[in-house]
Amino acid sequence: MTSLRIAAAQSTSVAGDIATNVLIHTRFITAAHQAGVDLLVFPELSLSGYELPRLSDCLVQPDDLCLAPIRELVRQTRITVVVGAPLLHGNKPAPSIAAITFFPDGTSSVYCKQHLHPGEAQYVAPGDTGCQRHEVRDTSYALAICADTSHPSHAHAAAATGAALYLAGVLVSEAGYAADSAQLAQYAQQFNIGVLMVNHGGPSGGYLAAGQSAFWAPGGQPVVAVPGTGNALLIAENDAGHWRGEVHTVTT
Repeated sequence: MTSLRIAAAQSTSVAGDIATNVLIHTRFITAAHQAGVDLLVFPELSLSGYELPRLSDCLVQPDDLCLAPIRELVRQTRITVVVGAPLLHGNKPAPSIAAITFFPDGTSSVYCKQHLHPGEAQYVAPGDTGCQRHEVRDTSYALAICADTSHPSHAHAAAATGAALYLAGVLVSEAGYAADSAQLAQYAQQFNIGVLMVNHGGPSGGYLAAGQSAFWAPGGQPVVAVPGTGNALLIAENDAGHWRGEVHTVTT
């Protein structure tokens, strides 16, 4: 892989407030630009919060006017940005929990969560199976959303596309963090793929997120992790195959 800086936007969402959350996103994008980041990933449902009963009131589409500040910053900074949002996709009868990727050339793509947690099915529809592979600075990556990562077949499918990175936006609590992070580290080792976990930095939808966003290098070696909760920009840099990390505080 060529020199690359990817980042996790460990952020806290305001429940159901798209406008305020867009502003939070723009501040993270600005901080990432100042840090020379090429690819920035936000947590699951970062634009709405993990507010399942309210998702139908928070639906967005990539070209919505309310997301124009994000699209414009992506164009200006040339950073590829992945945000979490509920949206209607295809012919699904209910919203999907999605990751919207905004590319610097003005295009976008949508990935929808395939594996749902218990209790989610009454509010959202699962996405279609399969993994999409994208590229940033000649490095390929695939996306995952929270419960996707609890299914080894999903990480295997990502690796099978030839992706070098597995990027997961999640909402993980303190109770679930040890098991979930261990599984992601295992994927990095088993599939020889870099793994980025992007968690919420505070409470969302009644859950107390653990924060502690992290990156594991291909082979499973831990590179960098946020020490706790709160708003933070975690950066993992690959230079000629060597990974190193850093963490910055972000004021929102």
